[in-house]
Amino acid sequence: MSRNDAAPGTVTQPPGRIRRMLSHLYIQCLIAVLLGAAVGGLWPSVGADLKPLGDGFIALVKMFIAPIIFCTVVHGIASMGNARAVGRVSLKALVYFEVLTTVAMVIGLVVVNVVKPGSGLHIDLSTLSTKGLPPEATTAHEGFAAFLLAIVPATLVSALTGNEILPVLLVSVLFGFGLHASGEAGLGIARGVEKFSTVLFTLIRWIMRLAPIGAFGSMAFTIGHYGLGTLRHLALLVGSFWLTALFFVLVVLGTVMRVNGLRLLPFLRYIKEELLIVLGTSSTEPVLPRMMAKLQHAGASKPVVGITLPAGYSFNLDGTAIYLTMGSVFLAQALGIHLSLTQQLAMLAVMLLTSKGAAGVTGSGFIALAATLSAVPHVPPAALALIFGVDRFMSEARALTSLVGNGVATLAVARWEGELDEDRAKAVLRREIPYAPAPAPSAVTAEPDPTETPVPTHAPVPAAS
Repeated sequence: MSRNDAAPGTVTQPPGRIRRMLSHLYIQCLIAVLLGAAVGGLWPSVGADLKPLGDGFIALVKMFIAPIIFCTVVHGIASMGNARAVGRVSLKALVYFEVLTTVAMVIGLVVVNVVKPGSGLHIDLSTLSTKGLPPEATTAHEGFAAFLLAIVPATLVSALTGNEILPVLLVSVLFGFGLHASGEAGLGIARGVEKFSTVLFTLIRWIMRLAPIGAFGSMAFTIGHYGLGTLRHLALLVGSFWLTALFFVLVVLGTVMRVNGLRLLPFLRYIKEELLIVLGTSSTEPVLPRMMAKLQHAGASKPVVGITLPAGYSFNLDGTAIYLTMGSVFLAQALGIHLSLTQQLAMLAVMLLTSKGAAGVTGSGFIALAATLSAVPHVPPAALALIFGVDRFMSEARALTSLVGNGVATLAVARWEGELDEDRAKAVLRREIPYAPAPAPSAVTAEPDPTETPVPTHAPVPAAS
């Protein structure tokens, strides 16, 4: 008797269980990452040719990042109780970012001096060539004044069409304060910005369905082009960097979560889909809209999320901070250059500047390292050729660490500001209130924000006395 002829009730296996599992984005991304690694390992040339899949996906997402940051920051400022509250949230976020970034750099500095992954390599600088390095890595980088001037875009619109986050933040903050100060005249524009963000988040949800394809292509390219064999000579650097990043996440960020009455591991489980997307694409940009929605769902107020999380993408790159200190000192060790404690601290001060403004895309940490080396006289930039081949294997750790760091930072700033519903946050992390993206609205005039499930309304932030 065929299965179609079976009597009702005789089928014992649940036919929908596998389909339900495969419907989860994190399962799709996990399978894609494993398949990509297999293709890159078994057929390296094929894997290397799949790079456009990952690049295309990231390009699709980047197309919307600047407008999304603009809308969320503008709406966050416009919906605050007053301008003083916006300044207070921004100041608290920046203080947190600087403290945690410095801690990350110091940890990286301690580890690389204790482990000494570059000692004994005795690399001759004359044998290294800058050929094959990205053009940005060999470009002379200007000083602090030029860095500040680069934040100011040529036009209001050009900030939204460029590749840098800092100009977008500058325009968004100014525009938000302008709407806030315009009273009734800016109210209609603020509503329009919120409705426009509804459309953007709907489009992003559609694009995120392609995340497994992007993760597959990126992982296949990484393994196929660079090969696991390239790790053999620099395995100590890559391994120590991953372990340092893991230590920072579990110990430092775990402590921050404990101080704020929450636990890190449930939070990591809560954002597992975003972590797998970042693991596959080596970029945090694709998950920015999803992280905003999930943090709001976890009880952080929308204005605080809208200000803190986008700012963290430029000012709170914890993974890049660890990479800069470990990478620069490793290169000095490999070349036999002795760096005194004073010289290392001077490099750390430079890194506090060069680590800012790097968007969370693949390779941004390597460019930041190039900017650091070009700004200090101790290690020649040509030494970058030594680690270029394994940089991609550290890019994932940089992106994952920075993603978790920005999520934790947003929750910490929200609680610091009294804008975190702690009971809801604990219930969400205990999976008592599951997260599910809201369906797209039937018309653009619909009022609910599709990026978030209903969250208890927070009172406006009171003015500081």
